[in-house]
Amino acid sequence: QVQLVESGGGLVQAGGSLRLSCAVSRRTFTLYAMGWFRQAPGKEREFVSTITWSSGHTYYADSVKGRFTIIRDNAKNTVYLQMNNLKSEDTAVYYCATTTAFPATRPAQYAYWGQGTQVTVSS
Repeated sequence: QVQLVESGGGLVQAGGSLRLSCAVSRRTFTLYAMGWFRQAPGKEREFVSTITWSSGHTYYADSVKGRFTIIRDNAKNTVYLQMNNLKSEDTAVYYCATTTAFPATRPAQYAYWGQGTQVTVSS
């Protein structure tokens, strides 16, 4: 069983920054890449970004391109999401997850999920 633990969420003003972390308990051949999703109240889970463990290839949703950066630390089995210039529409619960595909943008392509961390951006 693979466990993912997110942290780093919180309350921030519009224009501010946050860095989310996702620690993975162990890596196997199934953990080819990691992704971040978010879900706002009453909305479907939305793809944010993904990165491969080996090469560090990245892919972003258009809504966050240029503002968010996904980074991985192989030694720590941790993936980060650096979020800059935050907007009120970024408010959501953010989830990290594992996948065997790249770029995987649909939740169904991901196997293991973290519990989520709340990000609230005040305007």
